[in-house]
Amino acid sequence: MSKFDLKMPKMGESITEGTIINWLVNVGDSFEEGDIILEVATDKVDNEVPAPASGTLVETLFQAKEVVPVGAVIAVLEISEEKNVKPKKQSVNQSAGQESQKQEKVNKPKPSISLSTTFSNTNSNTFFSPLVIKIAKDHHISFEELARIPATGHEGRLRKSDVFRYLEDGRPYQFSQPVTQDPTAYRIPQLTFDKGKGKVIEMDRMRQMIADHMVYSKHTAPHVTAYVEADMTNMVAWRNANKKAFQEKYGERLTFTPLFVEAVAKAVKDFPNINASVDGNNIIVKEDINIGMATALPSGNLIVPVVKNADSKDLKTIAENVNALANKARENKLGGDDIKGSTFTISNVGTFGSVMGTPIINQPEVAILALGIIKKRAEVIETEKGDEIAIRSMMYLSLSFDHRVVDGFLGGSFVRRVADYFEQFDVNRQI
Repeated sequence: MSKFDLKMPKMGESITEGTIINWLVNVGDSFEEGDIILEVATDKVDNEVPAPASGTLVETLFQAKEVVPVGAVIAVLEISEEKNVKPKKQSVNQSAGQESQKQEKVNKPKPSISLSTTFSNTNSNTFFSPLVIKIAKDHHISFEELARIPATGHEGRLRKSDVFRYLEDGRPYQFSQPVTQDPTAYRIPQLTFDKGKGKVIEMDRMRQMIADHMVYSKHTAPHVTAYVEADMTNMVAWRNANKKAFQEKYGERLTFTPLFVEAVAKAVKDFPNINASVDGNNIIVKEDINIGMATALPSGNLIVPVVKNADSKDLKTIAENVNALANKARENKLGGDDIKGSTFTISNVGTFGSVMGTPIINQPEVAILALGIIKKRAEVIETEKGDEIAIRSMMYLSLSFDHRVVDGFLGGSFVRRVADYFEQFDVNRQI
């Protein structure tokens, strides 16, 4: 008998790592040549890794759900036959993985899904492989909907073939709603609509990507929107008084956006949990504060250039970044680094005259702030003489947040803090 190092197989030219889904053989168990030892997933394909020869599993070096680089030793086998063994290429490349899926689809009985029946979520295994998650994102399937799909994999795991079978059946659980008399069951509505007549405009690639991103965000994150009102009089007065001097001194236009970015970055620093992402059951609170700015392109499409490390920059530098990114956007010259890494996004809907908005969260962030138009209104204010009516510049702020991880206290406190920074703007500030 000889020892053999079982390595993470290469499953495609661009694949550099794989996720161990689960081990099908336990340490100490024996196996025959060709028996499936474990299942591995990438964002392109799921694969079953067979035994290169008969023997015994001596040690596993990685556990289920761990990500392993291609070529790394994942287990030690004791081979009963003294010969050089090599994993069969057919079992570890993409075409073989697809073939096994096709064979599985033929051999496995098809679960019956009736559009007229009710159902409850009975799937116990909620670990989804990278491939299943990628398919779900491509087809706008939320994690809640994934959990309702009948699973035929090992230990109740959802397989690629299960998802495609569900899509072929018309996604019967997509619009499920609780049945009044039984909160654990769901009724499937029959939906039809008239497409009507008119000019057909095919979406360009960017519009398709925006549509996918927005639908995925709404399916993934339960959105809640909180509103506050801010008195912008001090900020408006300071900006109007200093914008000319600012441009003469620094050569940069002083719009409201740099002032907004500065205040939002300060508020994010005060409430770091708003600067986060969701990864399964984990919340990742980001170290950097990178403020994305939702920006309209000349084509009408939307893009989000990013002011990196906004909390560590002065107003001059933020203005330089904002103006440079805005110019690149107008000229369609934004690079990949310009639109990567945002941790919190703002959307200035007031630019288009909107009083307020209910923005969709820019995944994988957990909140987005919409800034409405600044309008002069008669407001009751407190003075030394008592309550008085005065003309003030007012603006509505609306924060959409992911209620999976952001509750009303955090969301409300954060947007109120932003409004406080706006209202408490120092009119004597030096440029």
